[in-house]
Amino acid sequence: MSDERSPTDPHDAPGPEALTPEEEAELERELASFAEAEARALGLEREQYVENVAQEFWADQRGYTTLLVSGLSMAHDHLATAALAGLGYRVRTLDVPDQASLQFGKEFGNRGQCSPTYFTVGNLVKHLVHLRDVEGMSTQEIIDGYIFLTAGGCGPCRFGMYVTEYRKALRDAGFDGFRVMTFQMAGGIRQATGKELGLKIDQAFAWHVVRALIAGDVLNLMAYRMRPYEVVQGSVDDAVERCKAVLYEAFASRRRVSLAMLRCRRILGAVRIDRTQPKPVVSLIGEFWAMTTEGDGNYHMQRFLEAEGAEVDIQGITNWLLFLLWEAGYDTRQRQTLRRDDDARKGLAGKDATRKLWGLRLGYHAVRGVFQAYAKLLGLHGYHLPDMHHIAAIAREHYSNDVRGGEGHMEVGKLIHFVEDKVNHMTVSVKPFGCMPSSGVSDGVQSLVQARYPEAIFVAIETTGDQEVNAHSRVQMMLFKARQRAREEFERALAETGLSEEEFRRRVSHSRRWRGPLFRPRHQAAGIATNLVYAVA
Repeated sequence: MSDERSPTDPHDAPGPEALTPEEEAELERELASFAEAEARALGLEREQYVENVAQEFWADQRGYTTLLVSGLSMAHDHLATAALAGLGYRVRTLDVPDQASLQFGKEFGNRGQCSPTYFTVGNLVKHLVHLRDVEGMSTQEIIDGYIFLTAGGCGPCRFGMYVTEYRKALRDAGFDGFRVMTFQMAGGIRQATGKELGLKIDQAFAWHVVRALIAGDVLNLMAYRMRPYEVVQGSVDDAVERCKAVLYEAFASRRRVSLAMLRCRRILGAVRIDRTQPKPVVSLIGEFWAMTTEGDGNYHMQRFLEAEGAEVDIQGITNWLLFLLWEAGYDTRQRQTLRRDDDARKGLAGKDATRKLWGLRLGYHAVRGVFQAYAKLLGLHGYHLPDMHHIAAIAREHYSNDVRGGEGHMEVGKLIHFVEDKVNHMTVSVKPFGCMPSSGVSDGVQSLVQARYPEAIFVAIETTGDQEVNAHSRVQMMLFKARQRAREEFERALAETGLSEEEFRRRVSHSRRWRGPLFRPRHQAAGIATNLVYAVA
């Protein structure tokens, strides 16, 4: 075959001549003009967004400035509002985020955000629009007279970028300059000094607010423990509302909360309860907001499970506080081993790591102590807070304790703890669609945990705000297995004790102690009815 090429072979064509500097400049101008025209056609000619960080709040503004609070359960928001009112602030609790909040969030928020962002910022915008369009306040009056207060931290999403999403949505909704303030219990709010700060984050603030959140935990746990077994429908909710009013008054007036807890104990103790019917216990875990909120944001998952005949085991904010304290202690101990980068004998040069560890340990036991005291006063018997050291140890093999984001290893450790200690019959992990920390755990690591613990019934639910039927359907399929397991457990207990179901119910009905709403039999199985069988026998 000949290697000769034809005269018209493209390989022999002369290369393009180099452009002169003037021609290159003209080409750049043409390309820039074309890009600008295309951007206008696509609606992309807007300037780069620059965040307007307006958060100044001074002491002389307290008299006419209202703090807006939301983001947790109804009881937590209510009592946190009371605690802030007791510290001298004007406070208002926002409604539970609903579908209208989601639509506001999607309209004014960035695309591709997770549902907690849309729901929370949308709920805020919805309230401000109501103040402007319904109550007749001017935009400037709203900006000057209201502040949205939320917790801060160093997480990858919620505490890192959510506040920027709030401000962006507020600007686009017509409330540019509205103050969104984040606080940390350790560092307070950072803003230029020279005047007394309007929101003073100190030990008194932390102690009062944390106690209110713990009280909300105890009240919620009692409600979810009692409601599935109420004889008169709605009686537990009525009692809880009365308790919330009693506790609100105690925190707002800074009176003795212990006496308020005892009053609530009497209110709850008057509710009629029947725990002789076996019901599956379902633990709700997952992303912090999705598992805590009680509305459209998690498809009303708590109430849906109760309507399906389950007892819901919720995760309190106290668990999260304990996890944060454990995490800070763990990181401090790890930092002490970096000898080459630190000449100090213990910890960072110029810092007292030992003192910090003792402070964290004191805080850890103080939180547990307040919780147990409130639980005892209210009648929440037999409830044990998780040991964070134990949770870390059992999760370490499956998920590193060094990984940060979401609940870290805690969600993995919870599932193992639920199975090993017979805490529940089923676990539901709720997380926002696209949430990387939670999805990596619930869709990834938990698959390995399930393989090693095949007896675990686990289902992960992603929330977007508009897939409620699908989510409920998935839970219903797994809940069928949990019901069977609860029934089998109950019947096995009857067989072991030699009691018939009729005799068991007859004995309970004749005992004031066993049918008491605050009575809690010793834990031997997951179901309360099963444990009650062993107690009766």
